[in-house]
Amino acid sequence: MEVETDTTSGNDITMSSSHTTIDPSIIQSRILQSDSLAKQNLNQDEDSEMPTYPKLSAQDASSGKTEYRRIRCPAHRYTPLRESWEQILTPLVEYLKLQVRFNTRTRSCEMKTSPHTLDTGSLQKGADFVSAFMLGFEVQDAVALLRLDDLYVESFQVTDVKLLSGDHLSRAVGRVAGQDGKTRFAIENATRTRIVIADTRIHMLGSYANIRVARNAICDLVMGAPPGKVYNSMRNVAKRMNERF
Repeated sequence: MEVETDTTSGNDITMSSSHTTIDPSIIQSRILQSDSLAKQNLNQDEDSEMPTYPKLSAQDASSGKTEYRRIRCPAHRYTPLRESWEQILTPLVEYLKLQVRFNTRTRSCEMKTSPHTLDTGSLQKGADFVSAFMLGFEVQDAVALLRLDDLYVESFQVTDVKLLSGDHLSRAVGRVAGQDGKTRFAIENATRTRIVIADTRIHMLGSYANIRVARNAICDLVMGAPPGKVYNSMRNVAKRMNERF
């Protein structure tokens, strides 16, 4: 007959091949021990709850240092900036809690964080908003950069697509704009983007996927594709977007 002894609990349990004899008092002591361990673990979990801290302001997150941004104002945007200054200043001060001023000596818009600035990304959002306006976008379009996180501004030269010069370059820009801006408006409405044509430079505002579609259409026009073909492709793109959303 084989006999085994359990030494883990300090009590001997005699086990044989024919039958097993267990003392009921041992089982009761193990149940009480497991209950006490469960209560102890519960008390440790209650004591080890994560503390809650208030959200740091942008100035506190940067170790008390004030961050600055400066955006130069081009000569052709000086008058529009002066006329729309109040519309630009309102979201920057009331929504982003930034301190903003226009330096007339350097002709640049300067902004910095304040103790009231809560979000650490507010300064960069404000700089992107002002930069979009300086590129030629309307205030109503540029302010979308403050409300949405998936909007971007992309710029490229017409000569980056194809090396053109003289009248060939002028005709390429004319194909992108269209008569009275008809082609540009068609691309904007179909791709849900905003496009600014500044001489031979093109700026686009929108989401990443929409900018890609608009950029492909503009590149086709620069390469010499007929506007009618681009209209048909834009119509198909608009149809797919309406079905998707």
